[in-house]
Amino acid sequence: MASIVPGNVGGVRDKAKGASLELRLKRVRDLCTRLEADLVRPRIRTSEACQSIIQYTKNTKDFMVPSAWGSIDKREDPYNPPSDRGCCILM
Repeated sequence: MASIVPGNVGGVRDKAKGASLELRLKRVRDLCTRLEADLVRPRIRTSEACQSIIQYTKNTKDFMVPSAWGSIDKREDPYNPPSDRGCCILM
């Protein structure tokens, strides 16, 4: 129930207070939604994640680190610009 406050004409303070409370409620609901989404996200142990990263780096060639994998054929290197370019085209 709204209280009568001197200088409160037409319940302006009550409306502002209600809008403020609605905004706070919306923020709390949004936070709960985000927390529920975090709760259902699949998780793995840190040791399992580290083992997965180690296996990936051992089994996947990185063309940017030739010292680890040796020299790489130009045809296999995805970062090598194609050599069969023609001449430039001007428009």
